[in-house]
Amino acid sequence: MVTALDRSRVLALRLATQRLSSAPLPTAAEVVELLTCVQGQERDHAFYSLAMRSRRSTYAAVRAELDAGALVRTHILRPTWHLVRPEDLRWILELTSPRVLASMAGRHRQLGLDEPGVLDDGVEQVAELLRGKHFRTRADLGAELARLGSPVGPGERLGHLLLVAELRGVVCSGPMTGVHHTYALVDEVVAPTRRRERDEALVDLARRFFTGHGPATVKDFTRWSSLTVADTRAALAELGDDLEQVEVDGQPHWYDPEAVPRRSPAAPTAYLFPTYDEVVLTYPTVGFPALSDHPYAERTDPFWAMVLADGENVGLWKRTISASAVEVEVRLAPSLSRARRTSVRLAAQRLAGFLERDLTYTENEGTPPLWRG
Repeated sequence: MVTALDRSRVLALRLATQRLSSAPLPTAAEVVELLTCVQGQERDHAFYSLAMRSRRSTYAAVRAELDAGALVRTHILRPTWHLVRPEDLRWILELTSPRVLASMAGRHRQLGLDEPGVLDDGVEQVAELLRGKHFRTRADLGAELARLGSPVGPGERLGHLLLVAELRGVVCSGPMTGVHHTYALVDEVVAPTRRRERDEALVDLARRFFTGHGPATVKDFTRWSSLTVADTRAALAELGDDLEQVEVDGQPHWYDPEAVPRRSPAAPTAYLFPTYDEVVLTYPTVGFPALSDHPYAERTDPFWAMVLADGENVGLWKRTISASAVEVEVRLAPSLSRARRTSVRLAAQRLAGFLERDLTYTENEGTPPLWRG
């Protein structure tokens, strides 16, 4: 018999599973291992996502792990950035990249990248420019390719070339230089790893996802992994009793109850979730409920993210960073109690601590102005 769980219980389980309300993991790399791949489109926001779940409490500490090669930032799972452990890079790419690359064929035609030899020659040239651990930024690579007479110059064509090189497992991130991302050859910065057969890789990826993100649905996994519903159902059938199936609002969810830590007495009651945080982005089916007077923007704005208090979506926040301070502006539901407003301010103070800056805090109500970018 399948157990029914109410929405609030599922959301509490996810917070504990992802180490947001349970004891933090020692390192950022261990958080990435738990979640398998962590969306890193907004790199600095992703660093804070890792800090929220680990004892790496500052930006500098998380960056140090990336620069040391304990984690890699690259395009994987979907045509967007993710953070992944080096030992997981090759087998996940081999499993998921074929569908991702196939889905990009139309865009490559529009950009003229489907012309004979353009992508293959470009990837080869990029590899040669990086060989010998010559870590280079995108701007550096664009300038070098232009010098070599490549048809792939700076701009969107270069971005897609580098994306393909990453999805093929040729390049990935190197150490940061200043605030800039660099590229490196995978074979020079990632140790050799065992190749997996597709069925083994599929089952392992599903196990890892539902263990680190559960309770979650088939739809949650297919969105996250770019794999098919048929693949997902086959993996779940193979996993059998290794995962527990429950129902939430009539929707089947899977998770590993043995992998859910107990809530920590020191857990915060409010969070400023970074843009694209895994606990917000992953679940299109069952997400955090919003207060009825929540100050929704009329459309998605990438500079405003979710404020969570006591398991409810209570508002939006954004930050502006200067050399010495971080300004945090929150837009909260008018009905929010004074105690919960205090917990939100404490969440902003934790963000300031992560950035090692003073906090300037502004609390407003109502709808933020629309992003016009």
